[in-house]
Amino acid sequence: MMLVAIEKTFGPYLALLGDRLRAAWWRMRGANLGRKSRIGSGCKIVRPWRLTSGERLQLEHMAFIKITSELASVRLGSEVFIGFGAELDISDSLQLGNHVLLAPGCFITDHNHRHGVHDRIAAQGCKSSPVVIEDDVWLGANAVVLPGIRIGRGAIVGANAVVTQDVEPMTIVAGAPARAIGRRD
Repeated sequence: MMLVAIEKTFGPYLALLGDRLRAAWWRMRGANLGRKSRIGSGCKIVRPWRLTSGERLQLEHMAFIKITSELASVRLGSEVFIGFGAELDISDSLQLGNHVLLAPGCFITDHNHRHGVHDRIAAQGCKSSPVVIEDDVWLGANAVVLPGIRIGRGAIVGANAVVTQDVEPMTIVAGAPARAIGRRD
């Protein structure tokens, strides 16, 4: 009973403290994180020195930012939320605007394997194209964003959608492949 009372009273503060300490750890490893950033338990960042964020970034536990090249950059705006188990797999460039929400399980990549018929796929390397997600965008649970995509300001991407083409500002898309189903007016 006493532990329950302690958790109810101090649990949120202890979680905040742990998240802020993990953010400080990633700063020491080279990440350029804005003020009041929070990094949940079990998060992994490959090449943290290639990551920049505005203030109040929040990575929920088990988020994975995989930066695969020394030339790549990941720039996250202010007040960006990246949900549990989301993965950013970047070899060139990813830019998220301010107030972007990625629900749990989202996957964003800026590269695909080449796939000519004369060589094994694994031997052909990858082709990259930058991904840009503008301000005030929400990606629903398990949404996938493929290379070269621009998602316009204020757009919403439905759960489990696969974004294969650009999304206009203030548009709501869903499905695989994602198609416009409405507008935020």
